[in-house]
Amino acid sequence: MDIPDPTDLLPHREPFLFIDEIVALDPGVSAHARWTLRPDLDFFRGHFPGNPITPGVLIVEALAQAGGLAAMSLEENEGKLAVFAGIEKVRFRRPVLPGDTLDLITTLTRRRGPIGFGDGEARVGDEVACTASVSFAIIDPNRVSR
Repeated sequence: MDIPDPTDLLPHREPFLFIDEIVALDPGVSAHARWTLRPDLDFFRGHFPGNPITPGVLIVEALAQAGGLAAMSLEENEGKLAVFAGIEKVRFRRPVLPGDTLDLITTLTRRRGPIGFGDGEARVGDEVACTASVSFAIIDPNRVSR
């Protein structure tokens, strides 16, 4: 299988796309993606001035996006939308700093109808930065209403 561009599978776009490239993809099973934290990213200006650190919630979102790659690469999910349903067991183990590259590996662990579950790990080099269990729902984007 050819490795697609992240935007082929995810609806996210700048400034909320936290994946630069897909390293490996096993449809419906797992995804390994990368996100390089450019020092000019806007959130570093306020989190924290003089000591910039990547917000943990954005690292968890990046892990969820990696899981979205694995789920949305299945042919049966084409044209659908994966949305967050839950986060559990989040642990932050090291700060992620400007210039770091996060390797994001999320493995889907089970699925119950349109609801899926996965375990993710974000690494900087050989060091674990964050682990989390995420859940998501596969929905029809035309059914989202205001």
